[in-house]
Amino acid sequence: MKQTILTGLAAASLVLASGLAFAAGQYGPGVSDTEIKIGQTMPYSGPASALGAIGKAEAAYFAMINDQGGVNGRKINLISRDDSYSPPKTVEVVRKLVEDDQVLLLFNTLGTPPNTAIHRYLNDNKVPQLLVASGADQWNDPRNHPWTTGWPPSYRIEARIYARYILKNLPNAKIAVLYQNDDFGKDYLIGLREGLGNKADKMIVATQTYETTDPMVDSQVVALQGSGADVLLTAAIPKFAAQVIRKAYDIGWKPTHFLTNVSIAIKAVMQPAGPEKCVGIISAGYLKEPSDPQWQDTPEYKEWLAWMKKYNASGSLTDFFAVYGYSAAQLLVAVLKASGDNLTRENVMKQAASIHNLTLPMLLPGITVSTSADDFAPIKQMQLEKFDGTSWKLFDEVISGSGS
Repeated sequence: MKQTILTGLAAASLVLASGLAFAAGQYGPGVSDTEIKIGQTMPYSGPASALGAIGKAEAAYFAMINDQGGVNGRKINLISRDDSYSPPKTVEVVRKLVEDDQVLLLFNTLGTPPNTAIHRYLNDNKVPQLLVASGADQWNDPRNHPWTTGWPPSYRIEARIYARYILKNLPNAKIAVLYQNDDFGKDYLIGLREGLGNKADKMIVATQTYETTDPMVDSQVVALQGSGADVLLTAAIPKFAAQVIRKAYDIGWKPTHFLTNVSIAIKAVMQPAGPEKCVGIISAGYLKEPSDPQWQDTPEYKEWLAWMKKYNASGSLTDFFAVYGYSAAQLLVAVLKASGDNLTRENVMKQAASIHNLTLPMLLPGITVSTSADDFAPIKQMQLEKFDGTSWKLFDEVISGSGS
């Protein structure tokens, strides 16, 4: 029986493709009558290895699509390779994917530093770098980098949403920021300053950075506590986010804690940190959190659960990353379906930049995917959520950070 999720996505794909006449059988590298070859890098090892669950989920989703006959009769061949979250290794792996494996495109390659390292190479060679698994603002630059699109909401938008909440509810806050010392972390600090406006200099009382090669961040947490801050923004990948939560708890520091969406996974962060130490942490989401009971009687969750049990059985049923990968893969399938038999790199990019109010099953209600020739950011809205020791609970309304 054809799954209802896929029926909905197929209909959406037809909307994407309406009015376009495709010449039959126009193929780019990696495409034949039976196959679409796609490349990817993921941190299956190294400091961000928890995020490798995303790549596993995407491979599992494509396996389901292939079992159902593929995309327009073509099976997706995902070549997903480990780059250890190391930019030099990412460059080496991506060159092989493009030049030796001859992939059609790169999909959901993970991490701001790794993607920054391959950004120019892929654009110079006109290879689509689709749905980058990073919310850095640089992926939305159609004029200068017309072959790259992002996937999650901008980190700066996310930080502006936190700033909006702070100004409304904690107007006298003294804010400390811990961030990764690269474009990933710096985007959060930039967005927070943008959101706070002319109050930023007064309200932000301390900042600390870390490198992904650091063994731990305990000293940074102690220094931030010493600043007298009563609000903490942690812009960190899962390994370091868990350390921050544990250390703050152990030294008795209880700030209002905002945690980047990158690190909300219960299996990768909350469980290692200790769920009781995470109570009250605030983040912002755009996908349905699988631990939240409110979704568990919905058709969308039940479809996701059935897919998890059949195709991604080694994954955790509370793992946000499994929802992340599932949804990103669905969006790529919609783009490929819209491309029809014109599977050139140029046409795939055209379709990726022509998405109009597409609803994906595991997006939060009220959040849709849209792109245009002038705006390559698929998702622009988020909703605040708070961890209660067991699951993330949504509060406030769905908002955009653009006007915060």
